[in-house]
Amino acid sequence: MRTPRILLSALALTTALVLTACGTPPWQQPGAGGGEPTPASTPKEIQTVVNELANGSTQHELQAGDIRLIVDYYSTLDMGDWTPQANKPLSISMTANLGSDQGQKVYLSQMKLVVAAFAADGSAVESPAPLEDRTTVNPGYLVKAPYSYSQTFVLPALPADAAYVTVSMTYELLLQTTPTSAEFAKQTASDTLTIGIAESE
Repeated sequence: MRTPRILLSALALTTALVLTACGTPPWQQPGAGGGEPTPASTPKEIQTVVNELANGSTQHELQAGDIRLIVDYYSTLDMGDWTPQANKPLSISMTANLGSDQGQKVYLSQMKLVVAAFAADGSAVESPAPLEDRTTVNPGYLVKAPYSYSQTFVLPALPADAAYVTVSMTYELLLQTTPTSAEFAKQTASDTLTIGIAESE
């Protein structure tokens, strides 16, 4: 009889369709698509920094208790010559005022400068050793206006990939407790300066 053959053929076709539907698609077979995709390399990001000495100088105002400092930062070297390999002079001129001035004097006992160097992507590179100016006179340098403190620090050569530096300053101050007293109160002021490094020719 023909009927059983037709029925068996229909069942076989249905089974084949079910097996095909349950199988793994060709694009998911091992080795399909020519292997794993290669991730694209990510370029390093360039940091945008503000060069505070772009015009050759800048002025900051700092507060340490009742002491207000006015600090001028500048360089005698053209900023286009602030290349990694150059010796880079940074000059500082500072004077102090008192908010409630009763005639006390203000002295600077120590000035410390720490340089941190960075590449264009913001990663740290090798930095020079800290610099400092520790007074040899007692109790320190008189910095209350009209007197002032002036000093030049030289930043040495940096790695070739240095793109900018942050310079952290610490000013240790002594405030006379009364105009005739030999006792002093210690105050500390901190500041940070960002300076761009020019590319070498």
